[in-house]
Amino acid sequence: MARASTTSDAFNAVAEPRRREILSYLAGAERPVGEIVTALGLEQPSVSKHLRVLRDVGLVRMRCQGRQKLYRTNAEAIRPLHEWAATFERYWQHQLSRVKERAEAMVRQGAKDLNSKNQNEKEK
Repeated sequence: MARASTTSDAFNAVAEPRRREILSYLAGAERPVGEIVTALGLEQPSVSKHLRVLRDVGLVRMRCQGRQKLYRTNAEAIRPLHEWAATFERYWQHQLSRVKERAEAMVRQGAKDLNSKNQNEKEK
């Protein structure tokens, strides 16, 4: 089965780690390409290519200010990604609850062991 084009939808576009990195960086504020290049340590042509893909699927918006192009995330277009990921939140919450329960049980067991050890030392 052929792989879908990275420009076919948001899910394919964010499959690329550098695009996710760019999206995360743009989540804080609107930024020019040069700032993205500097902050992320990527080559300018690469950043431009990734921004083009993200624009094509609607995940980022661009506006011109004089000769400068400023990019920002499009939160509404990111919503489907968020909603999809949220379907797994219950699983992770459950897993975290289990880890917490195990850690608390280990602490309780450690306290019991320490009390037993102290009691044995007193009896000697």
